[in-house]
Amino acid sequence: MKIAIVGAGFAGVSSAKVLTQLGHDVTVLEKTPDIGGVWSRTRRYPGLKTQNNKGTYCLSDLKMPRSYPEWPSGEQVADYLTSYAEKFGLLPLIRLNAEVTQAVPSAGGGWDVTTAAGTEHFDHLVLASGIFSRPFVPPVEGLADFEAAGGTYIPSSEFHSLDQVRGKHTVILGYGKSACDITVEIAREAASTTVVARELLWKMPRKVKGVLNYKYLMLTRMGEGLFRYRAVNGAEKLLHANDSKIANGMLGSVESVTTKQLRLEKLDLVPQGTFADIARSTVSLATEGFFEGVTSGAIAVERDTVISRFLEKDGAPHADLANGKLIRADIVIAATGWTQDIPFLPQQVLDRLLDENGDFLLYRQIHPIQVPDLSFAGYNSSFFSPLSAEVSAIWIGSYLGGHHQVPSTEKMLDETRARLRWMRERTGGMHARGTNIIPFSLHNVDEVLSDVGLDVPRRKKAKQWLVPTKPADYRRITPKLARRLGAAAR
Repeated sequence: MKIAIVGAGFAGVSSAKVLTQLGHDVTVLEKTPDIGGVWSRTRRYPGLKTQNNKGTYCLSDLKMPRSYPEWPSGEQVADYLTSYAEKFGLLPLIRLNAEVTQAVPSAGGGWDVTTAAGTEHFDHLVLASGIFSRPFVPPVEGLADFEAAGGTYIPSSEFHSLDQVRGKHTVILGYGKSACDITVEIAREAASTTVVARELLWKMPRKVKGVLNYKYLMLTRMGEGLFRYRAVNGAEKLLHANDSKIANGMLGSVESVTTKQLRLEKLDLVPQGTFADIARSTVSLATEGFFEGVTSGAIAVERDTVISRFLEKDGAPHADLANGKLIRADIVIAATGWTQDIPFLPQQVLDRLLDENGDFLLYRQIHPIQVPDLSFAGYNSSFFSPLSAEVSAIWIGSYLGGHHQVPSTEKMLDETRARLRWMRERTGGMHARGTNIIPFSLHNVDEVLSDVGLDVPRRKKAKQWLVPTKPADYRRITPKLARRLGAAAR
């Protein structure tokens, strides 16, 4: 097949590699001038690092370099992806600065895809453009007066240099990983640094008690099993017996240690709810230097509040908070998440792609049930996003090759709607339109590979209960699939 892949991040690059190895003619269309996706230099902010250690945040057949630190920087991740594309001969397939402006289903099947270079027909379209497509910037009253007084209001994706905040009174909206990463860097240069958090989130120390790496708690099957999945099987039945007594006890212990280690009570930064809420929508690591900055006074946190309005006072821009405080705000940076957009698809396609809640009707987070000749890769954001994206590509290649079949349309719709209902209820609607599968990353990998009929040996899965899952465990699956498809073709 002649296949177009939109996006050159982890999902796009791994899809190109898998589908090329399965014999397809692949073209990757990337709107930015470099490979990287969310790690592109056009989107990186100062202080950007991975949440995963380098041993788990990679693709199955290429480890990150030994020279990289345990938590690589954004630039290092982008360099890794470029080296991956070089290793597997993908660079000639990738067209940079090739933004897709329109993708329309063809009458005879396939898609007509338009970029600045013109319109080209493809048999199949893979969207690997990412669930972090457009930054969400909360609307705030009084923006015009604020800007007239010299104030600046930007998303974190437009914050690229500390020169933007040097000597300025700076406000950061949000309390997720990017907000805290940015805050630590800003506090070194700004006149003042204030975090305005609508809701505090639980943070996981990179090393619990300064010794135990968090990867042994959250990046194992045991760690994932502490959170109740839709169906509880095997050892998870024991963890969740008697109203999840064992699982809740273990999570409660981590909550107690975390609260003490990060000095949350003294700083008045204990989030509402329990530590189990850490996996409601995403897990956030504690940024090194953040709580130390709060302790020293370099960072101020206004919790459980928002900016009600911007205004000018005494000729200077200010932010009026809902808690009654008025603070100087020369620049406000919104690290408040992303909106999942696919602006180049026609409305009639979106109408069939989305449900009544605006969630993606994707079987296995991959297959659009009511739109032919289209697949999604990387729309299963997880603890192991590179591996999850690669497994999606394997599923796509297997399906296109006729190696596995999907259930009837009715069964897929029923299953997908039931999953979306569960996700909405579990996360309070913070499920990124059905694309955020955290913390159930390995459950998703297992389900996707069960469709394909290929998986890692049981002994490796058993090991994954106690040690972090290695993407390399899955490196033999694509070659196995290629051999099966080749044998079927002969």
